[in-house]
Amino acid sequence: MLTNITKLTACTLLGASVLLSAGCATKVTRLSANEEVALSDRWNAKDSELVANEMITDMLSFPWARDFEMDNNRRPTVIISRISNKSHEHIAVDTFINDIKRSIIRSGRAGFVAGGDERDAVRDERRDQELNAKNAKAQGQEKAADFALSGTINSLVDQVGKERVTFYQVDLKLIDMESNMEVWNGQKKIQKLQQKSSFGF
Repeated sequence: MLTNITKLTACTLLGASVLLSAGCATKVTRLSANEEVALSDRWNAKDSELVANEMITDMLSFPWARDFEMDNNRRPTVIISRISNKSHEHIAVDTFINDIKRSIIRSGRAGFVAGGDERDAVRDERRDQELNAKNAKAQGQEKAADFALSGTINSLVDQVGKERVTFYQVDLKLIDMESNMEVWNGQKKIQKLQQKSSFGF
């Protein structure tokens, strides 16, 4: 009799163990890179892409690009001087900058000039090629930037009870490098509502 009870107990424990293991299993689903997955109200990759595309479209709709091309018979070149994250959370600013670069280049209305660490790396590579490669590009042939783009990412969080609203504001401005005039000033706002679950935020 004891043997049967022991066997029954062992089977019951084994079954419970299997169910617990199944309940803790991790499932991974491959998604399209264009599909937005919002697990929280935090800034995400889709926010970065949408804000970059909308703001650069607005920037290029202003007359500075057309006027520059008419006066100089070439497209203007843009450099990103600085975009600062002043929000309450960590934001991958480099990802946002790359989205801006792609949007500018894709437009065909302006060119993009490498800056900062990226420019230094290109200069180092050019110096190495001058010493070691045939048909190397000479130093001192870089295109200077005609316009500098800079800006900030800010945020505010408002929470009452089971609801939280996160507000993001991106401000960008474009400066004429020769005249130091501000030729464009853009702003994009995003609001996200997250409702508190039984597990909390």
